[in-house]
Amino acid sequence: MMSVLDNAAWASLTGPHAGFAERVGQAVRYPVDVSVFLAVPDEPSDGVWDDVAALAGPGAVVPVLPQAGPPPPDWELLDKMAGVQLVDAGVDAVPDPEAVRLTLADVPEMLDLVARTKPGPFLPRTVLLGTYLGIRYNGALVAMAGERLHPPGWTEISAVCTDPAYRDRGLAGRLVRAVAAGIRERGETPFMHAVATNANAIRRYEGMGFRLRRTNAFGRVRIPEDWRAAA
Repeated sequence: MMSVLDNAAWASLTGPHAGFAERVGQAVRYPVDVSVFLAVPDEPSDGVWDDVAALAGPGAVVPVLPQAGPPPPDWELLDKMAGVQLVDAGVDAVPDPEAVRLTLADVPEMLDLVARTKPGPFLPRTVLLGTYLGIRYNGALVAMAGERLHPPGWTEISAVCTDPAYRDRGLAGRLVRAVAAGIRERGETPFMHAVATNANAIRRYEGMGFRLRRTNAFGRVRIPEDWRAAA
C-alpha cells in the first residue's frame, strides 16, 4: 500500500503546505527561499520533466524525482547518495525547559549555525515551515532542530545541529524529543531523513525510538541552460 511518506514532498505541497506551493502542470515546489523540495505525483503522465523545467527554469538545479523516471539525457546529474527514512516507533517525546522558539528574527544566527554544521538545506524562510526550537548559552544559539515536510498526519524533524564546541552534551537529542513532543500534541507522528552513511546519527535516532522505514536516494540534476519545452 502506498504511503504519503513515499512521496512526502508532494503530499506536503498538495496538503498541509499547499499555501507555499508554486505549480506548473504536474510539478510543484516550495519558494526557493523556503525549501529545495520540488515534487511530482506518484504516476505522472508524459511531459512531466517539461513541467519541472518550466517551473524551475533553464539552468536551475532540481531534485532527482524517482516518480518521474530518468531525467532527459541532456540534463546533468550533479550528485546522488543513499538515504534512509525513519519513523517514530516509541520516541520519548518530552518538552525541554531550555528550548526556545526560533523566529524570523533568529534566522541570521540559524543560517550561521547551519553553515558551520551542515545538517542539510536550510534557507532564509525555512523557519516558516513549522516550529523551530533552539538552545542558547550565554545568549548564543548553540543547537537547534525544527519541522520541515508535513504530509497529512506526519511532520518531518529536520535541521538538527549543534555548535561543535557544545557537542556530546545531548543537546540535539533533547531538541529532537522536544520537537517530537509538539508534533505529538497535534495528533501527528514524527519522521526523519538521514544520509545512509551517517551511521552515528542513525544509531542515535534509533536509540531515541525511531525505526528505519525505508531506504531512498537523494540527488540533484541541472536543467540545461538552453532548455526549451517540447513542441
